[in-house]
Amino acid sequence: MSRPSSESHSPVSPPSSPTTDDKSTNVNRREFIQHTAIGGAILATWADTQMTHAQDKESDRPGQSQAVEVKLRLNGQNHELRLDPRMTLLDAIRHQLHLTGTKKGCDHGQCGSCTVLVNGKRINSCLTLAVMQDGAEITTIEGLEHDQKLHPLQQAFVEHDAFQCGYCTPGQICSAAGLLTEGRAKTTDEIRELMSGNICRCGAYPNIVAAIHEVLQSAHAGGRE
Repeated sequence: MSRPSSESHSPVSPPSSPTTDDKSTNVNRREFIQHTAIGGAILATWADTQMTHAQDKESDRPGQSQAVEVKLRLNGQNHELRLDPRMTLLDAIRHQLHLTGTKKGCDHGQCGSCTVLVNGKRINSCLTLAVMQDGAEITTIEGLEHDQKLHPLQQAFVEHDAFQCGYCTPGQICSAAGLLTEGRAKTTDEIRELMSGNICRCGAYPNIVAAIHEVLQSAHAGGRE
């Protein structure tokens, strides 16, 4: 038999201990990380300070979003407010006067959920600034009832089940109130056309049209009497 080579029985040599150069490299690496962290914190603080100064200078410029006095007559009550001139009527109603019946849907005037009456005419309150309606007579869904009695349109919507989730309903009813005042709708087809700016994502359109048509017929009948 051949004798096993001496290489197969040679002991495994232990790992060499770090040299002086390796220890120096480790220390430098730790110091680098510490200095980088400190430098990053200082830079972030400086950037935040510069941003704050820039915002302060921007707000100090003449005509830059300084609050203005606005008088709004809402649902028969006068309100004197100091508002950002860029604030929409919708945001003033909801966030300053805390009447949340008027809804914010698309915020682009495409869904009609923010419809209110201004001097009897229906408008999208998200598309007009509050300062533009200074002194105007504004009616929201909360102002349609009288002496704690529902407006005929509100009652008709309930009776015809003209809503599902209800989010668009305040805008639908305010728009319908403006429609009745305009006096242009005579048929259900005309109601559909003139209410087309108010979207119901639940698809309750047949019941909405039926509710408005009932009130329209009652108004015509009352006028003939």
